[in-house]
Amino acid sequence: MGGGRRRGTALRRLTGGDRRHRAVTALAAGVAAVVLAAVVAATADGGVGTGNGLGGAYVAVVVGLISTAIGSLALARARRARSE
Repeated sequence: MGGGRRRGTALRRLTGGDRRHRAVTALAAGVAAVVLAAVVAATADGGVGTGNGLGGAYVAVVVGLISTAIGSLALARARRARSE
């Protein structure tokens, strides 16, 4: 049962445990997902269900926007915590 806790500690140590770093990573991943999904959606031939990845691109845009929003909230929280 303690293995998960140890892995989390190792991961935190690996990333430095810095809230701001993790928030920026989430923000960057969200922006990258939106951009790449937009490229896939723009270059896909055919519609949803044709096997060109258009449905997945739409889902990736939504998930990327959610990740961007959560990353920006986490970044604001990290800044607030650091200033206190």
